[in-house]
Amino acid sequence: MSSLVLTVTQVNTYVKSILEGDPHLQSVYLTGEISNFVNHYRSGHCYLSLKDDRSAIKAVMFKNVASRLRFVPENGMKVLVQGRISLYERDGQYQLYIDDMQPAGVGALQMALEQLKKKLHAQGLFDQGRKKPLPPMPMRIGVVTSPTGAAVQDIKNILGRRFPLAEVVLCPVLVQGEEAPSQIAAALDLINKKHAADVIIVGRGGGSMEDLWAFNSEQVVQAVARSEIPVISAVGHETDYTLCDLAADLRAPTPSAAAELAVPQATDLLAELHSARAVMIQSLLISIKQAQHRLEQVKNSRPFHNPEDILLEKRMQLDQVTDDLMAAYRHQLFDPRKKLAETAAKLDALSPLKVLARGYAIPQFGDQSIRSVKEVALGDHIRLQLSDGQIGCTVTEKLPGGAKANE
Repeated sequence: MSSLVLTVTQVNTYVKSILEGDPHLQSVYLTGEISNFVNHYRSGHCYLSLKDDRSAIKAVMFKNVASRLRFVPENGMKVLVQGRISLYERDGQYQLYIDDMQPAGVGALQMALEQLKKKLHAQGLFDQGRKKPLPPMPMRIGVVTSPTGAAVQDIKNILGRRFPLAEVVLCPVLVQGEEAPSQIAAALDLINKKHAADVIIVGRGGGSMEDLWAFNSEQVVQAVARSEIPVISAVGHETDYTLCDLAADLRAPTPSAAAELAVPQATDLLAELHSARAVMIQSLLISIKQAQHRLEQVKNSRPFHNPEDILLEKRMQLDQVTDDLMAAYRHQLFDPRKKLAETAAKLDALSPLKVLARGYAIPQFGDQSIRSVKEVALGDHIRLQLSDGQIGCTVTEKLPGGAKANE
């Protein structure tokens, strides 16, 4: 029995040497589902587990490998990885050191595209409600593309043929490579800052997904979305779609089609102008004929040949108005006088003096009129008010009930 006593570090170092000495474990390919994924942002290293339906293995992907990935690993994602098996001596944990990772069943670029598309869609950059209409007759067309590609020549030729009045403002950029996204975004921002165009065409000719990748970058999509000037995206051929197409105000299948969509056809405008001119001339001729007809009617009218008839008619109208005014004046002046006289006659007929004039007298005792025999006593001195004066009397007899005195 061996009496050799080893330290933990010695054991881990020995096991590590065995694993790293096995050539079969220095380049292995594994497929599995990602779980427990952690992106250590400070160091840039990624830690995860790969598992199948029965087992799991710890794995690590260092920063230099993770920075080359076109997509972002996520829990639950099935991937194909290549790497080496070794042991992390400090923890005694054997693990896979990943040198490359690809999504299982789909390319890395396609996966990255779908992830970015989902992110930007959540930000509302593809919403139809934020898209701006194109100006009907732009006089300056901004073009953001390669100055040496066929796309810029196609755009210039079509713009010159369709609407030669428009000015082409070319902003040359790289359309592929690492520097392309920043140049395209900067060109879009510059045109907006300078208000150098009424509409912008951004794009390039066709190519592979890698060739068109600059137009799938978040930097370019954000620049297209924040542009205050309407943007037409024209990337690749008819079957090519990029995220720039989704963010633009209008997508054109090709750069040539973008030029046709950006400006009107000058010949169509001339045809519309000629048509409008013909309509205006016809309308003017009709108006002139109608005016001539009204002039002939005036010339042939009776007042035109006998203007004194109008004067006589107006005088008759004046006389009628005068009569109406006088009648109204008399009505307002004499009717109140008549009503006053009638009222005065009624009041006069009811006057006590009229009653006295007919032979009646008003007996008075002191300052009060006597209305009943009960108001005086025998021997009282009373007065009789007649129409022409008063008579003093002494009460010698009272006959109540209207009885006649004895003679």
